Amino acid sequence: MNRLFAACLLFFLVAGCTVGPDYEPPDRPMPRAWVGPSTQPATRASVTTEAAAEVATWWTSFRDPVLDSLVARAIESNLDLAQASSRLRQARALRRIDAAQLYPQADVNARYRRAGDVRGSGESLYDASLDASWEIDIFGGVRRSVEAADADVVSAREDLRDVLVTLTSELALNYLDLRGFQQQILIARQNLDIQEQNARLVRVRQAAGLIPGLRRLDVVSAESQVAVTRSQIPRLEQAERQTIYNIALLLGDEPGVLVAELEADAAIPPAPAEVPVGLPSDLLRRRPDVRRAEANLHAATARVGVATADLFPRFSLTGSLGTAGGTVKSLGNASSAFWSIGPSFSWPIFTAGSIRANIAVQNESQEQAAIQYEQSVLTALRDVESALVAHAREQQRRVSLREAVDSNRLRVKLAQELYAGGETDSLQVLDAQRSLFAAEEALVQSDVTVAQNLVTLYKAMGGGWETIEPETRPPTTQP
Repeated sequence: MNRLFAACLLFFLVAGCTVGPDYEPPDRPMPRAWVGPSTQPATRASVTTEAAAEVATWWTSFRDPVLDSLVARAIESNLDLAQASSRLRQARALRRIDAAQLYPQADVNARYRRAGDVRGSGESLYDASLDASWEIDIFGGVRRSVEAADADVVSAREDLRDVLVTLTSELALNYLDLRGFQQQILIARQNLDIQEQNARLVRVRQAAGLIPGLRRLDVVSAESQVAVTRSQIPRLEQAERQTIYNIALLLGDEPGVLVAELEADAAIPPAPAEVPVGLPSDLLRRRPDVRRAEANLHAATARVGVATADLFPRFSLTGSLGTAGGTVKSLGNASSAFWSIGPSFSWPIFTAGSIRANIAVQNESQEQAAIQYEQSVLTALRDVESALVAHAREQQRRVSLREAVDSNRLRVKLAQELYAGGETDSLQVLDAQRSLFAAEEALVQSDVTVAQNLVTLYKAMGGGWETIEPETRPPTTQP
């Protein structure tokens, strides 16, 4: 027993040894400032506490109660989010499996056997035992496995957050598309009314002989323009209805559930004038995909240690306490009891290089994870820079489009006055109306694009995941 105690003490003394590389977070240098137009009034150089809260719930900056309601419902019922939440719970369960290897394992066994010879004589044997074993993690293979599982949990949590960032942005983009289609339908119908009135006027003037010569072309041109404008409305109505269906899918609902709620026309939510962009280094803390890539690198590093531990011997303590006898009653006799305890040892001597090959595999996995982390950082920087320049340039374009709309409205008014006075033909009126319709449609699309570019910028900054706490989110159940 003294020797056994000394051996156990030696095991515990060396149990702090952990093979394999220790993980060190990547020290990735980040640019000090953005290359794009981040110094405009629409952006700020640093993010205060209040601004950080704004990024966390960025959709509320559009001040649209319908959008706020849709986002809240999507967080509760979106199926992609439910799957990501399930993967997080799965990762935690797998972590508990790995951690269980650090503790002794025990099981109860009971058997009945009857043995005899060819002459027919035999005897019964009953036995019951409590068996326990404990593999002492001397070289840290199990601890590295738990470390990898911890990193997998972090990765699954960041994946859930990334799904949430994508969900809120996709929902907002579809909602803005919907309002844009509805505004285009309104403009098309308004222009259709004006063009139908113009066509009637041309027919009346021709019938009254006010159009000299064979100017049948004026009537045909007016009617043609009416037909062209009318043909665009069904296409826009189709896009409107399909966008409602897309929003319903994001909410985990059937296509027709939201039609009555969303088919009523509404204005395009105006984009806020100021965007808390922050600094490039903020991306490493905010972007869930970057944080997930770092967690994957951590897990890959720990699994190098798991593979390396297979090179070393395994030590275990095993023990058994039981009783055996020829009858069930005899199992309770003290003379039938037995016990055993002792260490065991195993060491792979020849594995045809499989252990070292596995170490090489894990080293390459770590290298790939490091490259993927670098790729995720570069992608994050690209996303923000692209969103910044798109946001700034589209705002400039929208200013020009507003001027174009104002100029074309004046042109239509002047053309109609000249036509009424007989100083010009209807083709000038039709051309002015076509130009106005195109300018108004382009302005609506630009309003949508400005707002959508802002959504894309918030997504690029990793905004929106703070609205849900993955550790406490309940499972989503569907009827």
